[in-house]
Amino acid sequence: MVKLILLGLLAGAFFSSTFILNELMSAAGGNWFWSASMRYVFMLLIVTAIIAMQHGADRIKELMTIFCQHWVFWCITGSIGFGVFYTGICYAADHVAGWVVAATFMFTVVTSLLVLVAFGQRFDKKFIAYALLVFVGVAMVNVSEGMHAASALDANAASMKDMLLYGALPALIAAFSYPIGNQLVWQVSYNNRKQRADLLSSQDGHTSQNDMHEDTNALITEAPVLSMDTNYTADDSLNVNHTSPPASASFLQTLIARIPAIETNLLQNAFNKVWLMTLGSLPFWLLLGLIIRPDMPDTSQLFNTLLVALLAGVGATSIFLYAREKAETSSEVAGVDATQASEVIFALIGGMLLLNNSIPPAMGLLGIGLIIVGLILFAKDG
Repeated sequence: MVKLILLGLLAGAFFSSTFILNELMSAAGGNWFWSASMRYVFMLLIVTAIIAMQHGADRIKELMTIFCQHWVFWCITGSIGFGVFYTGICYAADHVAGWVVAATFMFTVVTSLLVLVAFGQRFDKKFIAYALLVFVGVAMVNVSEGMHAASALDANAASMKDMLLYGALPALIAAFSYPIGNQLVWQVSYNNRKQRADLLSSQDGHTSQNDMHEDTNALITEAPVLSMDTNYTADDSLNVNHTSPPASASFLQTLIARIPAIETNLLQNAFNKVWLMTLGSLPFWLLLGLIIRPDMPDTSQLFNTLLVALLAGVGATSIFLYAREKAETSSEVAGVDATQASEVIFALIGGMLLLNNSIPPAMGLLGIGLIIVGLILFAKDG
């Protein structure tokens, strides 16, 4: 158990490099667009190399076929789950400290519940209390940072209104975008499992719905898009077939029903899903670049962005998933999941050491404590 926790903490340290290096690049005058977009350009190259080394060049051809067959879905999913998400993270880093962005983004465990509800799934009511705990913690962190900046003697310090509008709000948008992208990819896999189960059930009547759920949960634990993996239990009333929805169905249910069921086992591999979503996000970055037209990045920004791709995109994900796969009991899984809370601590320490950030006020520290407690409760009971 101790080894697994240490591995989870190491992953948390690598994940926190996102927030530290983004703040560092912002302080050096680098445009946030390049910090965001170039990470996924590097990620595509790195993941392509990893997949090719593991499975050969033919695997890339197979993935490209899947992408071309469902390019609209992957472009939408990549744009939301990677594009909007990381745009919010990097834009926020231009206006508030990295640890504040990290703490605010932890609100994603709350937004994940809202996304699950929107997709017709259910969760225990006790998670509402945990969500409120995290929400209060996030609010305290941002209000504390705003009050601290307002009381500072620096005339150039941003006002609380600007910090909330340009710092907290983009991070909260990122916290919503991330689980939406996650859920869209999960839904594709679930639709495929559901269709297989229905087909086998119609053939011999012996296929258990529980078996299908069990297989799907095993697939979800591979998802690298979120550092926190939530084991979803699909609501049986969820419409995942491509038949026309009933007249009483909501607009959201109609959209969910249009999510494809991609018949392939390749989506059970974490790197394959990341590759497809990363490729799908490229049109988003191209369009955003044409709109913003930023100055070209310097060498140091490109190098730091490459570090983020290596440390957070590959290193942290691999270590976290390895620790989760080695967990043999639900308590060990919960312990590994809870280590995600360490990202805030590492981001805070990294900012103090590398950027000379001051220690947060008492209200900010209390907010961090509430977030960590809430995340641990989510992991323990989730």
